[in-house]
Amino acid sequence: MLDIVFEHKDWLIAVKPAGLNFHSEDGEAGFVVQLEKQLGKKLWPVHRLDKLTSGLLVLAKSKESCRVLSELFAQRLVEKYYLAVCPSSMKKKQGLIKGDMSPARRGAFKLLKTQENPAVTQFLSVGLKPGYRLCLLKPKTGKTHQLRVAMKSIGAPIIGDTAYGGAESDRLNLHSYVLAFEYEQQAFYFKQLPESSAVFDRLNLETVLKAQNWIEPWSVTWPVV
Repeated sequence: MLDIVFEHKDWLIAVKPAGLNFHSEDGEAGFVVQLEKQLGKKLWPVHRLDKLTSGLLVLAKSKESCRVLSELFAQRLVEKYYLAVCPSSMKKKQGLIKGDMSPARRGAFKLLKTQENPAVTQFLSVGLKPGYRLCLLKPKTGKTHQLRVAMKSIGAPIIGDTAYGGAESDRLNLHSYVLAFEYEQQAFYFKQLPESSAVFDRLNLETVLKAQNWIEPWSVTWPVV
């Protein structure tokens, strides 16, 4: 059973597990199809996550609500926050990562120095345990592999992200942690910690998040874009 965090009359918030394709592929039912079967109703995807990434997603219950929600994303009125675990050898511990993205080999991407249509990511980090830092990521744009490419660009590929040179792990340690937006003049905030893994230890994560006041990341002071 997939975890449903909240159900609105027009949409719902659900959790995609790491390793599950968003769309069906090679005869395997994807996240959306599995959720539709679980609920017995048609759903409209509003945004998506990579197969290897876990966390919160919003899905609409009608074409109209999908249009409204998609417009919120298009206008960058949805705040998205991710958690990632990276090596402590990163070139900088917080700041702004900005640049155009270009296709690279084998379906990967690379960050360029040009700024014509840049991917923009703000990030903060704190020591998690020896050799590792917990990163709180706030993408201002929504490009494919944006966060994975951003961390690679500062010498800190996400743990488990072997496609971008990250150390091997039992999973890609990237998780959609918070979604925050306003719908029909009502503010909504949703938060979900990742399932425990070799690196994502939920108890330790909660302790670190509380110590850094990252429990409500929308109230954190972020690097200027």
